[in-house]
Amino acid sequence: MLSTNEYVHVFAFDFSKAFDTVRHSALICKLATMQLPDSIYNWVRDFFSNRYHCTRYAGHLSTVADIEASVIQGSGLGPASYVVTAADLHPCTIGNRIFKYADDTYLVVPATNSSTPCLETEQNNLTLNCGKTKEMVIRAGGKRGKLVKPPAPCLDIERVNSIRILGVTINELLSAADHVRNLLFSSNSSLYALRVLRVHGMSDESLQEVFVLLFWRR
Repeated sequence: MLSTNEYVHVFAFDFSKAFDTVRHSALICKLATMQLPDSIYNWVRDFFSNRYHCTRYAGHLSTVADIEASVIQGSGLGPASYVVTAADLHPCTIGNRIFKYADDTYLVVPATNSSTPCLETEQNNLTLNCGKTKEMVIRAGGKRGKLVKPPAPCLDIERVNSIRILGVTINELLSAADHVRNLLFSSNSSLYALRVLRVHGMSDESLQEVFVLLFWRR
């Protein structure tokens, strides 16, 4: 896009309670169009059918409510169900591109479509969380990118200089320098903590356990 546009918008979307918005009926309809074995389809349909919820508190029991939406994010079916539901989430405007990784969604808009991002924000029962959604503008190299001024951000979306994409921080120069800098800062802090613990007499075995908690599970 930068080869034909002065700049490109990159939006990191955050949808409010994305997994909770998955309608069971819509999910089952979309699964029916897929080439799944009947046994798998029937099993998933049975899993999401006849689900109810009630709450007992202080000896009182609430009325029973039907559960017609939401999937458990930590379950085996949760992410896959969301992916199926969001499979038909496509840009409304020709030229815009959407990239989806489970519930991480990124919209790339060229300068020629700068007025269109607001049209892309509500689909598939998904509600955009503007407070957590971020926009980054990447300019083309040379004078072509420096001489233009992108329009103001749409809605209440914050425009930032870097965005964290799938765990990696990328800045407006398409560099991972910020990511490397953050990793070094975090590692130095952890190594300092280990040195302090060693000075205060912590055993090697305990230091190893702390090391695993600080680095391996980060």
